[in-house]
Amino acid sequence: MRYGWIPRTAGVATAAYGLAVAARPSILLGPCGWSDESPQVRAVTRMVGLRDVASGLAMVAAPGPRAMRLAVAVRVGADLADTAVLGVALRGRPQHTKALAVTTGWALLCAATALVTLRQ
Repeated sequence: MRYGWIPRTAGVATAAYGLAVAARPSILLGPCGWSDESPQVRAVTRMVGLRDVASGLAMVAAPGPRAMRLAVAVRVGADLADTAVLGVALRGRPQHTKALAVTTGWALLCAATALVTLRQ
């Protein structure tokens, strides 16, 4: 894959962010206006972070274009799911627009990285 470094770079960024969220849930919860005081909320947030680690590493380790497209599709699906869930959860709150912009932006960015695999 001549330009395989593009989706792999997005995978590294995704995995790094996921590790950061798993280590400090407030990184995700704070911008949403949510407290990280509840152990249950921290646990669920860590699960989201570790999901991002797994999907990011899949993008990094994909052995070829087809596997890369699949890994990117999983990542985009996760981001779109986050958009849907946060869209409902933050409805009417000031954080709503920013959260949707970030999750949708990541989905679009990762989807765009898959374009380099189409001609390979």
